[in-house]
This record gives sequence, C-alpha cells and structure tokens, in this order.
Amino acid sequence: MFDYEVTDIFFDLDHTLWDFEKNSALTFAKILVDNKVKVDLDGFLEVYAPINMQMWALYRENGISQSELRYQRLKRTFDALHMHVSDEVINVLANDYIAHLSSFTHLLPNTVETLEYLFPRYKLHIITNGFQEVQARKLKGSGINHYFQKIIDSEMAGVKKPNRYIFELALDMAQVEPQNSLMVGDNLEADILGAKAMGMQVLHYNFHKDSNHGECTMIDDLIEIKNIL
Repeated sequence: MFDYEVTDIFFDLDHTLWDFEKNSALTFAKILVDNKVKVDLDGFLEVYAPINMQMWALYRENGISQSELRYQRLKRTFDALHMHVSDEVINVLANDYIAHLSSFTHLLPNTVETLEYLFPRYKLHIITNGFQEVQARKLKGSGINHYFQKIIDSEMAGVKKPNRYIFELALDMAQVEPQNSLMVGDNLEADILGAKAMGMQVLHYNFHKDSNHGECTMIDDLIEIKNIL
C-alpha cells in the first residue's frame, strides 16, 4: 500500500477523530440559550458552518487573527440571518464557545476502535491547527490523550498547516523520517498536500465527502486503516 514502512502515524484532530460538528452544535445549543439569543439552532448552524470554514481558511493563510476569527464567524452569521446582536453579546458568545466546546466529548465513528488497534503497533501523534489549550482539553475530555506521544499545534509551531514548518517540527519532535510517517486528516490542502510536500505518506479521511482527487487513498471510515496498513 505504501512505498516505505510506516512507524509513526500523525492524526489531525477536528473532523478526523473528534466530532467537531456534533460537539460544536451542542455548544451553541447551550450558549445561545444561556445568553438569551433567540434563534432557530438548525438555521443558525446551517449559515454558520460555511462561514466558519471560510474564516478558518483565512486564518490558515494568516489573513485574520485568532480574535478576529472568533468574532467574525459569529458577526457574519448574525448579519446573514438579519439579526442585530451587539458586539458585547458576540464577544461573550465567542468566549463562551471556547470555554464550553471541549466539555462535549463525542468522537467520530470507530475512533477508539482504530486507535486501540494502532496503539500497540505504531507511534501515534497529533498535528492540529487548533488552539493549544482547547485541543488539549478535547483530547483529555474525550479520553484519547493517552494514545498520543507527541501533540503538535499551530500555536506551538507559530505557523499553521499546510506550512512546511509545522510538519518539520512534528517530525523532529517524533524523531522520525518523513517517508516512515503517515499523515491522516480530513483537509486536502492543510493535511494531505501539506504533509505530502514534506515527503510524508498520506491518507485522506473523507469526512467532507470530497470528490476523488487522485492525490492519495481516501477512506470513509477510520476503521479502514486496519486493512490498509
């Protein structure tokens, strides 16, 4: 399947292991009610999801700051819904969202089963563009932190995937050569193309149901990794 022996597997976290969509929806269900913002949750999430993806794309490209990401994704959602929500309330929601997001702990299907299979056979690590404190709480809260030897995040690296340096840092920390490493992630640009450019082997977890791109093997369920390695 792969050209070289795989000794180390690097996972993305959100949308790859940790069920970001479900946990985010539960967080909004709580904080919108807590802050007395009256909005249909399903309608809010339908508008918010693509805006959040756009804001994260800008953030990866250093087009906006962390604070702008947190504010603008909410501001633009309420504007699109033609709702007047004050900056004060938006900032409270932005802070509450980060504070409560990691308290929800749903994982994507077969995450634990896959990690249980891989753990005795490979060295496992995380490379994430998320914020250090939040990602650490997600891993601990969902009970999977003990599977991973090294956790590399964009705050630690000072750059975000697909920047070459975050992969270089991860490989250096894990003390492994690129060709003996496998990156598993959901984002074609950040995870797959970024790692591939570094000489790492790659596997695309097709969470977003993307069309076949020919860059690497795509899987629809994490458990498929058992039959590939």
